Amino acid sequence: MSTVLTSQQRVEAALAAAGVAIEIKTFPVGTRTAADAAAAIGCSVAEIAKSIVLRAVESDRVVVVVTSGSNRVDERKVAGLLGQAVVRADADFVRSKTGFAIGGVAPVGHLEAPLVLMDRDLQQYGQVWAAGGTGDSVFRITPSELQTLTQAPLADIKQE
Repeated sequence: MSTVLTSQQRVEAALAAAGVAIEIKTFPVGTRTAADAAAAIGCSVAEIAKSIVLRAVESDRVVVVVTSGSNRVDERKVAGLLGQAVVRADADFVRSKTGFAIGGVAPVGHLEAPLVLMDRDLQQYGQVWAAGGTGDSVFRITPSELQTLTQAPLADIKQE
């Protein structure tokens, strides 16, 4: 009999498999938006590593852009880096491809391996906070650990 993991357990398992000892914290007030997360944690919005899910049009692959909470993703820049057009993913695509609901998409633990890019701006912070798989959970990690964990190239993806 197989065990079905919750979305937070998938994140915990991915972190453990990578040898990363990180505690996922839960905030009853919710952390669905970067602003909500920053307010709950007591950090700046820019220190939130939000995972924006896009859909690669040609291949139908899931693309996750881990970006600073204060930045907006420029889809044209992402498309240029990937060599194919991308569009914002709808809630059904996000849930079916990542296993997470919008507002709780973690940078790891996806159902389907995504193409991942990481916002270069995150590197300026000593630590950042990423979603823990639910709309009320987050974990603290250094940007370099996050980059290693996701194997994401650093990129200039913010909208000007």
